[in-house]
Amino acid sequence: MKFNTKTIHGGQQHDPAYGAVMPPIYQTSTYAQTTPGGHKGFEYSRTHNPTRKALEDSFASIENGKFGLAFGSGLAAIDAVIKLLKPGDEVISTNDLYGGTYRLFTKIFEDFGIKFHFIGMENADKVEDYINENTKLIWVETPTNPMMNIIDIKAIAAISKKHNLLLAVDNTFATPYLQRPLDLGADIVMHSATKYLGGHSDVVMGALIVKDEKLAERLYFIQNASGAVCGPQDSFLVLRGIKTLHIRMQRHCENGETIAKYLKNHPKIEKVYWPGFEDHPNHKVAREQMDGYGGMISFITKGSDYNKAIQIIESLKIFTLAESLGGVESLAGHPASMTHASIPKEEREKTGVVDSLIRLSVGIEDVDDLIADLNQAID
Repeated sequence: MKFNTKTIHGGQQHDPAYGAVMPPIYQTSTYAQTTPGGHKGFEYSRTHNPTRKALEDSFASIENGKFGLAFGSGLAAIDAVIKLLKPGDEVISTNDLYGGTYRLFTKIFEDFGIKFHFIGMENADKVEDYINENTKLIWVETPTNPMMNIIDIKAIAAISKKHNLLLAVDNTFATPYLQRPLDLGADIVMHSATKYLGGHSDVVMGALIVKDEKLAERLYFIQNASGAVCGPQDSFLVLRGIKTLHIRMQRHCENGETIAKYLKNHPKIEKVYWPGFEDHPNHKVAREQMDGYGGMISFITKGSDYNKAIQIIESLKIFTLAESLGGVESLAGHPASMTHASIPKEEREKTGVVDSLIRLSVGIEDVDDLIADLNQAID
């Protein structure tokens, strides 16, 4: 089954009760049993729910995995991955990553004795310099948030297997439409399903997908024991969103490319970060491991003027100034004061997240309208 078909049919069955094409919203907390422990596969909705199960099967299908898990948020999914570790373990993470991930690592799990190394992974060979007997996990974002750096998943996977480490990849920006980390050797794929998988800015959810059964069992146990699950209504919304993922991503990519090239040629723009440019660092890697370059773009104006950046994002009329990304509508954000505010200024500026940086999530509107909006705001 090819990807465009998987988004609609992958892992899905018609409802056995009445043949409903879309899985019904099973808005129930518990299920009748004929005898203690005798049930039809569902006993309590923290553990399993038919609507959530349909979504988790879809997650597994589109990422070419075997097991999917749906969580109450992307951070809840990341939290479950780190709970695979114990005090004294170490994690190697990319240094350009979502601010919420950095906050979870440094403000929560460091207090439990887990050590994190934040490094640039554009050169995969550098990762081995930080591996020791305590290293247990490599955490990768690619493209990274918000600098759009590209990390070679296959190369990092070779290193992780050499040292018997877990490799987890945040695939939120690319989605499985563009990139499938499990096929490249990753052990765990994570999504903020709030973003492109849901696609309509109406739900908060996280996802994990794996191939290994024992790893899946450990994660299912953590999910059930910790209780960070999503509800059936949210499951229904994200499952519906996935059914149009392929056609939405096609337009996100088309619009993203047009706007990236427009910004690069604009006389008032100093730098545009988008992996589709041939002069982008690791563009060759992006070309090999991705099927397109997505709709996420960051840029700075000439002179790296903070006040000008704020003026631009406050002047936009079609782009909405808001947190998040990946919805059908175009969004603009100021990472330094919004999505990455939890990262200390000196740390985020080392990766390029300066106060003048603007991040765009290019939606699926008419691209001419989006360019006209950017034009009037920049001018």
